[in-house]
Amino acid sequence: MIAAPDARPRTRPERLGAIDVGSNSIRLLVADWDPAAGLSVVDEVKDQPRLATGLAATGRLDDEAVTRAMATLERMRDIAERRGVRRLAAVATSAVREAENGEAFVHRVQTELGIPLRVIDAETEARLSYHSVAHHFPLDNQRTVVADIGGGSLEVIGAVRGVLDLTLSLPLGAVRLTETHILERRNTRKAIVRLRRKVERKLRKAATWKPWRGAQVVGSGGSFTNLGRISAARRGLETSSVHGLRVTTAEVEHLLDWLTSMRPEQRRQVPGLNPQRADIILAGLAVTAELLERLDSPELIVSAFGLREGLLLEMIGAGLPERRDPMRLAREFAQRCQCDMRHVEQVRALAMQLYDRLAEPLGATEEEPHLLETAAVLHDVGQLMSYRKRHRYSMDLILHAERLNLSPRERQLVALIARFHRKEAPSARQHPEFAQLPAEDRQLVRRLAALLRIADGLDRGYTSVVEKVRLRLTADRLLISLVPAKAGADLSLERWGAQRRVDLLARLLERDVLVH
Repeated sequence: MIAAPDARPRTRPERLGAIDVGSNSIRLLVADWDPAAGLSVVDEVKDQPRLATGLAATGRLDDEAVTRAMATLERMRDIAERRGVRRLAAVATSAVREAENGEAFVHRVQTELGIPLRVIDAETEARLSYHSVAHHFPLDNQRTVVADIGGGSLEVIGAVRGVLDLTLSLPLGAVRLTETHILERRNTRKAIVRLRRKVERKLRKAATWKPWRGAQVVGSGGSFTNLGRISAARRGLETSSVHGLRVTTAEVEHLLDWLTSMRPEQRRQVPGLNPQRADIILAGLAVTAELLERLDSPELIVSAFGLREGLLLEMIGAGLPERRDPMRLAREFAQRCQCDMRHVEQVRALAMQLYDRLAEPLGATEEEPHLLETAAVLHDVGQLMSYRKRHRYSMDLILHAERLNLSPRERQLVALIARFHRKEAPSARQHPEFAQLPAEDRQLVRRLAALLRIADGLDRGYTSVVEKVRLRLTADRLLISLVPAKAGADLSLERWGAQRRVDLLARLLERDVLVH
């Protein structure tokens, strides 16, 4: 990792591990903690032993489910050890918390596997989930409701400007409701209707919802990420990362109705849906739909991160995350990809100078400065794979980088802007990833790629010798004048590098573009 020029030498990151023993899934997250760079994910492992199987009927953890869970935890312990985890934390939630033999299960995990498993109460579970969401979304200036649907329970956290003001834990988990209301029912549609009535009554009695109507809703957990993947697949978007995806309430209702009409084996074939969740997705969507109805919310935002990351934040003593530079995650990713950060920052600064002057003539929209700045910081990440083909690899790396705090659409746009920062300009005929965009998004990519191409050319020598640009726009041409960082500096390489990249901008402006 190459540090920014003004960064102090860093100590070696500490490797941490967090295990979340849920009612349906058990998950391991391994990450490096660096006080300067934050948390960097090293590995993620998930299994679904369904620890809550039969719990609603018997009040106990089923022997077979415990055996599956022990085998899963043993594998995760071994993975953590192989990955060099120095500190491991593990928590169990509603299934173990409620089971008569929950304490015996915890003791067995501690003594047989050496995993420091502890049972957390509902309030702690909600707080950790909220901290994880707050680490990735700007929640300070609005009312936000965070919902986490687990196998055994629904956690609801309400916050006003970052201050927690509502914490609920309700027995409305996807596995629990599937066992009690859907399995072995002949008419699935009638079962869902009855289930929704029960969920509506539980929610109505649980809290005073009026103060939270219209709040931003963020969904965390497997039900929401699977909802996001189904939605993304239907839109033709990448399904490997749905963090930040917005799903409307109408779409939730339509998907629930559509999936309810299918047989279980048909649901297992639905693009985006994890086949192991085909039986419990109906309950998860039913709870989601009723919660959105109760909140009078038009949409929800999917969070790909949950309790495990909140546990890591607790381990490093972060509590609620500090207010972060919105570009910090992009810079951290660029550093991890061993980018020349001096060049990255120079290209970013010059691209934004060009944008400030040309946004109006190009017809840019309000969202574009953020997209251009992010693409500028990330444009060279592909050089980690290949210098000559770095523009193509940049697109691939950005498309699969979850921790950039970008919605799927934003990630796709940023990836394509970075893709076309050099070599050929975007073409619907030659580039299928570009062709699949809506017309307005294709034009957006053209505008921002045109600016990024020139900004990158203006630092052709990776020496940051151009301090700023001055632009003069006339009826038939755009003149770009370069101001050196030091008097007398030779800018011939930068002029040459930028002039070779003006073709796309010239077409968009319908003017000649000259760099001098």
